[in-house]
Amino acid sequence: MNVVGFPTSSDIYLEVEGVKVAVVQSYTAKSTRESVPVQAFGETEPVATIGGADTHTVELSRLYATDSAVADGINFYDLDDFSLVIVKPDRKIIYSGCRWASIQENGELGAMVLEKVSLIAAKRVEVQS
Repeated sequence: MNVVGFPTSSDIYLEVEGVKVAVVQSYTAKSTRESVPVQAFGETEPVATIGGADTHTVELSRLYATDSAVADGINFYDLDDFSLVIVKPDRKIIYSGCRWASIQENGELGAMVLEKVSLIAAKRVEVQS
């Protein structure tokens, strides 16, 4: 049974300079925001908070290099400043300015499949479809 609107691996992919270099089976995203309390003289509790930097961490599972990326000799360990694109039925989520934080490989020698990749993104935007 094929569910309409359910994301497939072709809907989650890595892009380098607008070119799809890998598809991803699944992902888990976590965004955090720094916050600093503002203390006022004589008050026992903060009177406000000041927002800080946002941090976007994404865990990817089962990352497969595209045929054209393999033909071009892609090396995931050399990737820097790439984008993760997640296509949903009503919008596209783009994590840009990405750098990998950790890579876990399992499998056959020479296979272009990575089991787990953790990345840090500089920016997250949503674009309506």
